[in-house]
Amino acid sequence: MDTIFALASSPGKSGVAVVRVSGPKAPDLGRQLIGDSLRPRYAHYGIICDDDGQHIDDALILFFEGPKSFTGEDVLELQIHGSIAVVSAVLAFLGAKKGLRHAEPGEFTRRALENNKLDLSQVEALSDLVEAETEGQRLQAQRVLKGGLRDRCEGWRTQLIRAVSLLEVSIDFADEDVPEDVTPEVIEILAVVSSSFDQELSKSAGAERVRTGYDVAILGAPNVGKSSLLNYLVGRDAAITSKIAGTTRDIIEVQMDLSGLPVTFVDTAGVRETSDEIEREGIKRAIMRAEEADIALFLSLEGDLPDGLDDMPNSYIILTKGDITGRDEAISVKTGAGIDNLIDKVVTVLSEKFPSSGVLIRQRHLGAVSLARDSVNCALNMLQDESAVFELASEELRRALHQLEMLVGRVDVENILDEIFSSFCLGK
Repeated sequence: MDTIFALASSPGKSGVAVVRVSGPKAPDLGRQLIGDSLRPRYAHYGIICDDDGQHIDDALILFFEGPKSFTGEDVLELQIHGSIAVVSAVLAFLGAKKGLRHAEPGEFTRRALENNKLDLSQVEALSDLVEAETEGQRLQAQRVLKGGLRDRCEGWRTQLIRAVSLLEVSIDFADEDVPEDVTPEVIEILAVVSSSFDQELSKSAGAERVRTGYDVAILGAPNVGKSSLLNYLVGRDAAITSKIAGTTRDIIEVQMDLSGLPVTFVDTAGVRETSDEIEREGIKRAIMRAEEADIALFLSLEGDLPDGLDDMPNSYIILTKGDITGRDEAISVKTGAGIDNLIDKVVTVLSEKFPSSGVLIRQRHLGAVSLARDSVNCALNMLQDESAVFELASEELRRALHQLEMLVGRVDVENILDEIFSSFCLGK
């Protein structure tokens, strides 16, 4: 394979930048920089100079001998000063070396996959971990990266292989005396696997939402404090506030981290009867956005709502401007009263509505397990029929196994690899 290199840390100014080199030329480069004293998993001091002998930078150099490295190949990491000029000069220095080339997006991780250091689900989890913005997203990505989905698939796979082997014995020795009927044992195995599939699929909605984020819409009549509440929650003037009704006409979205959950609060136009065509369009969009949201918070002074909002699902009436109305149960952005309780309520509702302990965190995972479950259920129904044809049931189980193997990247995944790795940065 080619020897590749790229900046592995974030671009821009920093105290330290890390440049990663992977491939057969990595040890030669290391020895060129520090001499023959290069040894694995040891921090070396080296000086990087260009071909004219001009000093570029001092570096801390680490060598990881394959296969005990991230990519499974020989890997060299250069820890250099993180100025833009130094990084550019070091990358230019590496680019001028014969046999070295700049890595493509995700190429380091792709090599880790090809060298069996990661499976496909772990590759996706690594991408999610790099993109994680909340504690919930980090924990979920780490759960899959540590092999949560792989281990679950391996358990299902082991049980299905046992079921297929029992059926194959009956097929191969159909004309001979088989010691016992395997059907009851196979039915029991498939029932357990099918139930496990159902349990995992039931958690998938919450797991995916932790990854993609939740939406909370703020609705109500004009001047009930929708924009003021949004500004209070995010701690800045994200939306214009005014005593003039109809100030907010378009949808304003701000993402926050609520107790580890990625939540997007959506400020919408005040709902009322109006002859203004632009404001009317804003109200229409507000109602549509609220209907799509996970939670709709209806702000009100007296507990009444504008027409057209009372039948909306996942909605909660929130009394506002408690500092003016004097209601103890009302929130107030002036005094902060009730805001913490409101946030706790939103977190509780989302956590209960979308349990997030699952490992199926992408639509691809959900689709593969759903198809595997369908095949297992089909085989189960066949075997519960006295006239069952074992060959057909066995084929259904092979289809289920195929889906599980695709899930972790053992077979037929080339068509999705490019899409997955295109989202990676160059240093990954």
